[in-house]
Amino acid sequence: MVHRTQHGLGLPPVKRYTHLFFDLDHTLWDFRTNSRETLGELVATHGLIGRGVPDAQAFITVFEELNAALWKEHGAGRMPKEVLRVLRFRSALLRFGIADGRLASTLSVDYLVICPQKPGLMPGAREVIDAVRERHRLHIITNGFDEVQRVKLQSCGLHDAFDVVLTSERAGAAKPDPRIFEEALKRSGARAEESLMIGDNAEADMLGARRAGWDHAHYTAETEPDLLATYRINHLSGLLGLLG
Repeated sequence: MVHRTQHGLGLPPVKRYTHLFFDLDHTLWDFRTNSRETLGELVATHGLIGRGVPDAQAFITVFEELNAALWKEHGAGRMPKEVLRVLRFRSALLRFGIADGRLASTLSVDYLVICPQKPGLMPGAREVIDAVRERHRLHIITNGFDEVQRVKLQSCGLHDAFDVVLTSERAGAAKPDPRIFEEALKRSGARAEESLMIGDNAEADMLGARRAGWDHAHYTAETEPDLLATYRINHLSGLLGLLG
């Protein structure tokens, strides 16, 4: 289903977009499922239950809470990626009384190797990409790390669908900073008025696109809808009706 944001007395007309810019994690690549599967494997492989972790779900819950907070720090430019990668596991282990820096480093390395190789996609992602790529130029704008995001695209089989894959690491700025959107336009040869941002994150994707002067479609499968978004879709297939 597609919802268009109310503007004045009417709804905005659906424009003919030439360039579609997608977020990756939680929008196309099923980060939650792939990450949880990986964390469950790590708990078993490294015997964490025998060291104080009650079960895999408990570790996953703590990790996700800490990871989200640390990503906010990274996005604000207050935490280097190398620190984030280790600190999220070190902090998670400490929650269960495990003070082991070497184990935290090992978990960090294993997670970064295993998780990006998971192929899980959000419902309808492959079908929608196949349907829209014939008439639109497709790109990625992601706050993820460069080498990790490219592995994800290879693993899920979408690597050849996108002209530009721009990470915050490569752009030198993270969503919602308008600079990453400006860099995306520069690299793709697109203009803001012919571009549509599609993403799940109301702050990074939607607010960022608004600041950059782009139209934007909020994918709300896992999040509360952004009422200021140009469009709102609760399934990726909603893009097909939106684009015509």
